[in-house]
Amino acid sequence: MAGVPMDQRDGWIWYDGEMVPWKDAKLHVLTHGLHYASSVFEGQRAYGGEVFKLREHTDRLIASARTLDFEIPYSADELDDACREVLKRNNLVDAYMRPIAWRGSETISVPARDNTVHVAIAAWVWPSYFSTEERLKGIRLCWADWKRPSPETIPCKAKAAGLYMICTLSKHAAMDKGFADALMLDYRGYVAEATGANVFFVKGKEITTPTPDCFLDGITRRTVIALAKANGYTVTERHIKPEELSQFDECFLTGTAAEVTPVSEVGEYKFTPGEACRTLVEAYMTEVQPKQAAAE
Repeated sequence: MAGVPMDQRDGWIWYDGEMVPWKDAKLHVLTHGLHYASSVFEGQRAYGGEVFKLREHTDRLIASARTLDFEIPYSADELDDACREVLKRNNLVDAYMRPIAWRGSETISVPARDNTVHVAIAAWVWPSYFSTEERLKGIRLCWADWKRPSPETIPCKAKAAGLYMICTLSKHAAMDKGFADALMLDYRGYVAEATGANVFFVKGKEITTPTPDCFLDGITRRTVIALAKANGYTVTERHIKPEELSQFDECFLTGTAAEVTPVSEVGEYKFTPGEACRTLVEAYMTEVQPKQAAAE
């Protein structure tokens, strides 16, 4: 399906409680979620036919919606079952999955409490960005011009669609310069995150990562922190100044799409993916496999 526009693919999408043909999963141009960003979503992966940490993703989707002042009209159990049904109906085993909830088109003004809340879940084959060997070469990042805003100005704990506008702008600017991605600072000038992934830095057996006080504390991020500790690393969460990057030997990103991706360059700072990156790439890929399949 590579190269096929997202709205022209074959398959099935769960839409407001029913399976509909992929190409028929549409909404009106005057949808509130499109005009006013009243939309939240999740990015999650299935490995071996099971969605990794599905309930955590579902709980975050529901919590994100509540942060944006709307209730998803389905329980966590119903949403989990719908995700499994999407995989089964599309005959998918290893896939990327995108649940999304948004306010509809009853009114088109700032207040929208009477608008219907809609939910859709799609899944498709989206392989890992890189093979293990390719990952271990490390990707190149530049510095983003945009900064993560203060939590007093945005609902930073929600995975809300509107918060990704500056990520798209930063990613485009990075690609135009020949980089894979951009690393963003926060409103205070501390290191924050990449455009769609959290960041970690390594010195020996010590791993340091920014405190997620104005950006999303990723589910993959928390998973990798636990894996790092289980593999003998100490993990410190704190504010990191950009100039401190010269003190670290390794760097990597984490996220549902990125999984664990080593970094070789951030602006003027260079890194050499090594033992920590390899250990955590392999540990994460082992962790996400269904335990029954792993046992076999």
